[in-house]
Amino acid sequence: MTSAGLIFSNIHDNCIPEMTKLRTMASIPFGGRYRLIDFALSNMVNSGITNIGVITHYNYRSLLDHIGTGKDWDLARRSGGIKLIPPYVTAYQNGVTGRLYESRLEAIINAGSFVSKCQADYIVMSDCDVVLNIDMSKVIEDHVNSGAYMTVVTKKLNTKDRHFDSNVKVVTTGENNAITDIANFKPEKGEVEISTNIMVMSRRDLEEVISTAVSHGFTDFTRDVIRKNLKRKLIRAHHYDGWYAYISSLESYFAISMKLLTKEAREGLFKKDRRIYTKLRNSAPVKYLEGAKVKNSLVADGCVIEGEVENSILFRGVHVGKGTVIKNSVLLQDTYVGNNADINCVITDKNVLIKDGRTLSGHETMPFFIGKGGTV
Repeated sequence: MTSAGLIFSNIHDNCIPEMTKLRTMASIPFGGRYRLIDFALSNMVNSGITNIGVITHYNYRSLLDHIGTGKDWDLARRSGGIKLIPPYVTAYQNGVTGRLYESRLEAIINAGSFVSKCQADYIVMSDCDVVLNIDMSKVIEDHVNSGAYMTVVTKKLNTKDRHFDSNVKVVTTGENNAITDIANFKPEKGEVEISTNIMVMSRRDLEEVISTAVSHGFTDFTRDVIRKNLKRKLIRAHHYDGWYAYISSLESYFAISMKLLTKEAREGLFKKDRRIYTKLRNSAPVKYLEGAKVKNSLVADGCVIEGEVENSILFRGVHVGKGTVIKNSVLLQDTYVGNNADINCVITDKNVLIKDGRTLSGHETMPFFIGKGGTV
């Protein structure tokens, strides 16, 4: 039994436009040294899946730079490995050259060549806006043993603890974990079960889905594939009980980043037996100079700290000047903060300059964001 992976790098880019203006969802920096795609890739590699296709769309230059040959995930292989799939559904149609896909189902149609040529028995599909550490081999085994047409990884969440947007798919299950209904809506109270958008299908069934969608002009995966088959075929839920986060906005990106500062999140996400891999960089260790104070923070290699940092995440190469106080903030790579600045609830993109004496403050429900290369 063999498996291949299919990763959607741009699904839901519109949810966090501040950070996807110049990059894909897959290449959004996260957790001090990672990109969001690292979690989907690592979940597959740790489960023995070494033939992975990544469907691109636009603004994927940073994604290409991050993945490279795939060697950091042990995917630089002659057979299998990682393959970047161009974003065009058709080369030429109705007088338009190179039409981009517009939905999940069209993205799968676009990947039809990869699906048919990979020769795997099963295909694992995953988005890049979910952050979790899951053993996909158990999901595949559950799928095979059940004889299901499709298995959807689901997670039970309480509406008191989570923010939900219109992209969330709420799942209703019955006997034998069979999914009886799935719909997009914002739950208001109680505990709900949602789809993580991680799915498993046999390659032959997915090829049939592609063929049917092309011949009938289907475009919506949930409506035209899942809902139409709920009463005709067995579509099951695989309940995931581990740590889980879904990034659906700048506010949720900030909130989830802050949760990484808790022991529960770190132990649930970063496991010794299932590591999260990323692109390696040769950086100098963090340099703590006289007057530096750091409390409950994640600080990546190459940073220079002269001031105070508390409850914050600093990516590689961040500089914190003398007398500066940074609290509850996420500073991306090569952010430079001058002397005597006061920073609270701020997200900076890469290569941001904050000059001496600046006072910047957002709120945990509305963090202050500075775009890539910005100066304040």
